[in-house]
Amino acid sequence: MSHSPAAYQQQLDAKAERLRALFAAYNPPALEVFASPAEHYRMRAEFRIWHDGDDLYHIMFDQETRQRVRVDQFPTASRLINTLMPHLLDGIRPQPVLRRKLFQIDYLSTCSGQVVVSMLYHRKLDAEWQSAAEALRASLREQGFDLQLIGRAHKQKICLEQDFVVEELEVEGRRYVYRQVENSFTQPNAEINRQMLTWARDVTRHSEGDLLELYCGNGNFSIALAENFDRVLATEIAKPSVESAQFNIAANGIENLIILRMSAEEFTMAMRGEREFNRLQGIDLTSYRCNTIFVDPPRSGLDADTVKLVQEYDNILYISCNPDTLQENMAVLADTHEIARFALFDQFPWTHHMESGVLLRRKG
Repeated sequence: MSHSPAAYQQQLDAKAERLRALFAAYNPPALEVFASPAEHYRMRAEFRIWHDGDDLYHIMFDQETRQRVRVDQFPTASRLINTLMPHLLDGIRPQPVLRRKLFQIDYLSTCSGQVVVSMLYHRKLDAEWQSAAEALRASLREQGFDLQLIGRAHKQKICLEQDFVVEELEVEGRRYVYRQVENSFTQPNAEINRQMLTWARDVTRHSEGDLLELYCGNGNFSIALAENFDRVLATEIAKPSVESAQFNIAANGIENLIILRMSAEEFTMAMRGEREFNRLQGIDLTSYRCNTIFVDPPRSGLDADTVKLVQEYDNILYISCNPDTLQENMAVLADTHEIARFALFDQFPWTHHMESGVLLRRKG
C-alpha cells in the first residue's frame, strides 16, 4: 500500500464519488470533504502477541490471506503508539512472569501525550504479575511515557492506577478535555474528530431551542455543541461512557447539559409518555423545546421506531459510520426532510469505510 499524498488523495476522491452517487436521488448540496492525515491518524491499536522462544513481538493477521504479519512499526497508529511499542516489548521480554500466556496488547493514545496499555492473558494474574507490571510501568515512565497499565484475564482486570486517559482537543480556538476509558468507545481518528466537531458546531450555529442527542457516548459531541443551544438533553446506555460524560461535563464547565443513562428505545417510550422511568425523576421532559435532534448510531443505523421519533424534529443532525444504513434511513426521512448540509469525514483512510454527516431540515 502506498502512503504517498497523491495515492491518499486518489482514494479520498473515490470515496467522495461513491458517497455522492449513493445520495444523488436526494439532491444534496455540494459535498464537504474532510481529509485525514495519511499516516499516524489512529489513536487506538490492538495487536496479537507472537512468542518465539524467549522472544515476542506484535503481529496482525492479513485480512485476506489470514497470514501472520510481524509488526514492528505501524504507520496507521499515532506516533506515540509507534514510539512506545518497542520500549514496551523490551520491558516485557526479560520478565517470564509478564511474558507467560500474554496474547494481546491494546493501546489507547491521545494528542495530549497520555497512553493506556492493556495486556491480555490466557491465565490468572497474581501478585507476582502485579509487582512486575508496576516495575515495568515505573521504567516506562522514567523513559518519558505518561502511561497507565492494565492487566486483563478471564473475569479479571487489574488496574495499576486508572483505566482512562484524558484527551485534549482544540476546536475553534477552545480547548475541550475528554476522559476516554479503556475498552469503551472513543473516536479513533483524533484529527477527523476535531473536524467533525467543528462541522457540527458550524451547521448548528444559529439554532433555536434545545438539542436532544441519542447515543452520546462520553459526551464528545454534546459538550462541543452545548453553546449553540439553550439546553442539551443526551442519552447513553453504556455505564462507563455515562460516567466519563459526567466527568467531561464538569471538566469543561458545561452547565446546560444533562445526560441520562437510557437506551434510545427507552427514551422514545418516555418522550411519548408510554412508560415512566425512575431515572427521569426530577426531569421535566415537557419543559424541553427540542427543535434539533442529533444521532450518531452504530453501524446498523436507526431502527424503525427511532426513525419515526427523529422525524418529529425540525432539524436532524445525523453522523453515520455506515453510509448504506444512512441511505436506508434517508429513504424514510426524505418524506419529511431534505439535506441542507452534506459531509464526508475520512475517519478510516486506506479502507472502504466512510464516515458521513447530514443536516436535515423539515421540508416546506
